[in-house]
Parts: sequence; structure tokens; C-alpha cells
Amino acid sequence: MSKKILVLGEVRDGSLRNVSFEAVAAAKAAAQGGEVVGVLVGQSVHSLGNDLIQHGADRVVTVEHVQLAQYTSDGYAQALLAVIQDVNPDGIIFGHTALGKDLAPKLAAKLNSGLISDVTAIEEAGGNIIFTRPIYSGKAFEKKMITDGLMFATIRPNNIAPLEKDESKTGDISSLQADIKDLRSIIKEVVQKASTGVDLSEAKVIVAGGRGVKSKEGFEPLKELAKVLGGAVGASRGACDADYCDYSLQIGQTGKVVTPDLYIACGISGAIQHLAGMSNSKVIVAINKDPEANIFNVADYGIVGDLFEVVPMLTEEFRKLLIKA
Repeated sequence: MSKKILVLGEVRDGSLRNVSFEAVAAAKAAAQGGEVVGVLVGQSVHSLGNDLIQHGADRVVTVEHVQLAQYTSDGYAQALLAVIQDVNPDGIIFGHTALGKDLAPKLAAKLNSGLISDVTAIEEAGGNIIFTRPIYSGKAFEKKMITDGLMFATIRPNNIAPLEKDESKTGDISSLQADIKDLRSIIKEVVQKASTGVDLSEAKVIVAGGRGVKSKEGFEPLKELAKVLGGAVGASRGACDADYCDYSLQIGQTGKVVTPDLYIACGISGAIQHLAGMSNSKVIVAINKDPEANIFNVADYGIVGDLFEVVPMLTEEFRKLLIKA
């Protein structure tokens, strides 16, 4: 049975995050041939509508307001509730990002709806939509199905492949006026500590360092390797606690959960808390001096050696390969 699915397009620094296109692909699967409606919330976001349509959305609704220039859960919730009332969707899909994890439960409560969070796969079986999500820190997976009411889910970035962009595809982009008022919080200034570059949660390649990097300077070879591979730099909690890097780079149970195509763990022992954040990576390469380190138990490839010798060698070899390519 075809459904109408609403998808939130997440905007950062004036452009759509890749998870927005993954959410559209997830919505296509959940819609079962029905309509996928993209929604953009913010200020001056109307021009981004075509991007959602070319990645699979059938039409887009935008809500623009001066109070939506910066994200607040109150402001975005009011805007989205107005869109939901206007569109009357059968389902809603967000990215399982910092924004999605904050906003989706709030909306679900207001809509008196259930919520399936951190979905890694969507499939159709017997006319029903089955959502797969990890449990117990990724040690097991559960399958869920919504039998009644609104279908509401958030998808983990980098797990559901976006549809191929079709620049010839067109669709309606409409504007909806929403009365944004009585905000309990207002953002006056945003100070970003994270470095610019590839978004860690959406990176296809991640080079991560642990206590074995020994210092802030120890992250420099990792940054160089990540730069050559077009990836991002991450860290274990141990490295963050030791003040080798900022906590915005932390990967693990109390940090970011990532699923890149390639994860290179440098000087990381492999504590269970860290594995919870990266064990579902497609290919894991571990570099550690200790041959008994737990990280080797989850690695596809292991290198026993000094990361300060191995990482520069890898960087040079990758650089040569890329030049030949």
C-alpha cells in the first residue's frame, strides 16, 4: 500500500548534508511507490529544494523565518508541526544526527507517535516495512514494524545509499508560512570548536587515534593520512581525556557512532566503549604495537607496529597510488 512520507532535509553551512539524500532514499523504500515530500526549515533555504528533488523527492515544502536562522528544538518543532498538519503524511524520516536525535523524540511526543531510532536498513516484506536497528552497543540487531499510526524513524548516516542524482528531475517547491513564537531559547552566537573539513558522522574514510598517539602532535601524521584519503580524523575517549584532541572527535558509546567504508584505528586498544561506535564500519584496519590488543579482534586487517612509522609509510603509498590514478 503506497504511503506519503515526509523527509527533513538537514542544512548545514548553506548546503544539504548527505544524510538528507540518504533519508530520501529510505523514504522511497518506505513509501512503496507513494509520494516523498521533502521539507526544508531555516532562512533562505528555498533554493536548496531542487537538490532534494533531484535526489528523489517528489516535491518540497519550505518554511522560512528569521527565528529559524539557527536551530532550536522549539522553533523547528513549530515549523514541522505546521508542515505535518498541511501535508498529513503517513510517515516521517529524519537523519539520526545531533539535530535528529534532539528533534525527533520531541515531535513524536507532540504527535503521540512511536519512534524507531538509529535505523540502519529498511526492507519490504509481505506488504509491511521492516526497520533494522542495532541494540546492545551494536552486538545484536532487532527488526521492528509499525502496525498502526504514524511511521516515524531516524536513519543512521552512511548506511542507506542515496539515490543517484537526476538533474533532469523536476518537482514543485512550495512555501508554507508558520507562526514561530514563544521560543524558550534563542541562539545569539555559535562558536564552533570542531575543525572544518569532512563531517565525521558522514565520512567515508576515518583515521582515528587513541592513547597511542601520545600527544597533540601525535595526531599530525593521522591528519595528513586523512587529508590524502579525503577522510576525517576521529579519536577514542582515552585520547580526548588525555587532552590530545577535542571531544568533538570522540567516537564510541559516549561519542559519535560512525559507519565509514574504511576505518583506520591507530594506537587504539579496542575498549568495548570505543568498539560500540565503530565496529559496523565496512573495513577496519588496526595499527598497534601490542599484538594482543582487542582492536585486532574486530579488524579486517591488522598491522603490528609503531604507528609513527606505519602511518607515514601508508600516507606515502596512498599518495603514490592517487597520483597514478
